[in-house]
Amino acid sequence: MIATATQKLTFDQFLVECPEDGRYELVNGEILEMNATRNHDDVADFTSDSFKDQVKRLSLNYVVNNTAVIRTVSKAGIEQGRRPDVSVIDRDLWRSNRSAYSALREPIQLAVEVTSTNWEDDYIDKLDEYRRLGIVEYWIVDYLAIGSREFLGNPKVPTVFVHLLDAEGNYQRSAFKGSERIVSPTFPELALTAEEVMNV
Repeated sequence: MIATATQKLTFDQFLVECPEDGRYELVNGEILEMNATRNHDDVADFTSDSFKDQVKRLSLNYVVNNTAVIRTVSKAGIEQGRRPDVSVIDRDLWRSNRSAYSALREPIQLAVEVTSTNWEDDYIDKLDEYRRLGIVEYWIVDYLAIGSREFLGNPKVPTVFVHLLDAEGNYQRSAFKGSERIVSPTFPELALTAEEVMNV
C-alpha cells in the first residue's frame, strides 16, 4: 500500500481527492492504494458472482458491487473510508440517491474482505469498525491462511469466517473450512463450500 497524501483528510475530503483510477481507502487520514493479486481478485469476483446469482434467482432486494466506499470510525474516533472487496447493499438504500457517488454512511447488509498481507486490518480494525457501524454480516476470506494462529488454529488452514451481529451489537463468529458449506443468513440458499470460494 502506498500513501498518496500527507495531510489528514476527513471522509468528505477523501471523496473529493481520491484518484478515480485504482482502489483506495482512507486510513487514519491518509489515502492508501489497495493493491491486490490476481488470485485475491479471483476469490473476490467468484464470491461477488455467487451473491449476484442468488440476488437474481431469488429476486432479493440487494445490490452487489466492489466499488462502494463506506464511512466508518476507528476506535480513536478518526473517520475512515473502507472499500470492502465485496459489498451487499440494500437496493433501496443504494438507489435512494442514484446521482451520488458510491459512498455510504449507513451500514450495508454484508461486507467481504479477502485477506492479504495486511491481514490485521481485516481481523482487527475493520472487524471493529464494521461492528460499530452495524454491518449485519461480515466475511473474512483467508484463502492463504496468513492470519495468526489465534484465529486460524494450529496448523493454520485456509478459512472463511462469517461474523454476525447479535442482539447486543457484538459479532458472533463461525469458521468454515474445506468441504464445509458456508452458512449465510443474508443468502440462506447459498450452496458454497469454503474450498469452492477459496480455490477458484
